[in-house]
Amino acid sequence: MNAIDLHGLTRRFGDFTAVDALTFSVPKGAIFGFLGPNGSGKSTCIRMLCGLLLPTSGTATVNGHDIVGEAEAVKRSIGYMNQAFSLYRDLTVEENLAFFGGVYGLTGEALRRRKAEVIDLVGIGDYRGRRSGLLSGGWKQRLALAAALIHEPDLLFLDEPTAGIDPVARRDLWDLLFALAGQNKTLFVTTHYMDEAERCSEIGYIYLSRLMVQGTPAHLKALPEVSPSGTRRIAVAAPLPARALQALRGKPWALDATLVESEVHLLLPRETGDGEIVRALEAVGLPPAGVRPIDPSLEDVFVTLTRSLAKR
Repeated sequence: MNAIDLHGLTRRFGDFTAVDALTFSVPKGAIFGFLGPNGSGKSTCIRMLCGLLLPTSGTATVNGHDIVGEAEAVKRSIGYMNQAFSLYRDLTVEENLAFFGGVYGLTGEALRRRKAEVIDLVGIGDYRGRRSGLLSGGWKQRLALAAALIHEPDLLFLDEPTAGIDPVARRDLWDLLFALAGQNKTLFVTTHYMDEAERCSEIGYIYLSRLMVQGTPAHLKALPEVSPSGTRRIAVAAPLPARALQALRGKPWALDATLVESEVHLLLPRETGDGEIVRALEAVGLPPAGVRPIDPSLEDVFVTLTRSLAKR
């Protein structure tokens, strides 16, 4: 049985279709990345899957429970973590966990055991007596994750869980998510960070309310729209990368060009040799460049798909 199954799931608000006939499945134990531009329908879809919003049409099951007929069972079987800190800021870490454990019916020894387990899991023991409003962004997210796990759900919805926290806290949080996936928890994650999307076992891309593609990161990078037949991708090293980008972007053979760290990444026809690149740079006074082949990134995937869909 899959953790999530959608069949034609649709939600309309008057004449506006926020989610349009979504059909896909998420296997148990997967880290599923649900990606798409702002306003594409991700949050509306999650609200339906959490049993918080009724669909206009279509069906979906979460952990085997129908999201309409068994909405309360759905809510009890999932955990939810939002990008905005939504716990009680005037309560301590331990008081927040006690409150949310009580919401899910935990009392006595069972509640004490789960509090201890999730505090240990997220490593927040040193702050158990601190008011949550005084925690840093990274520790707030750890606490939010602990609260989402207090009732031992099999499936976690994580809506941009690392937005606004520093890189170290972001890496640490993902290490916790990997540990949960290793315990066969299913993670349904939205993110705008492409390095986080690379960590997902499968990705669904939604655009203007419709699911456009689904597959592993490797599958998406091999799509013909991303890697057209007869083309290749290269990285060009130059001492003044921004100037190099300007010199290369205007060439007719530069099908796509962007700056990544200190290199220019180019998509160009396969017949365009490296000598063309070197000559284009020498023409603007830049010394010969290092050129190496590269694979497309997930950023290339989503930029390419979004641009091509926007033109339709």
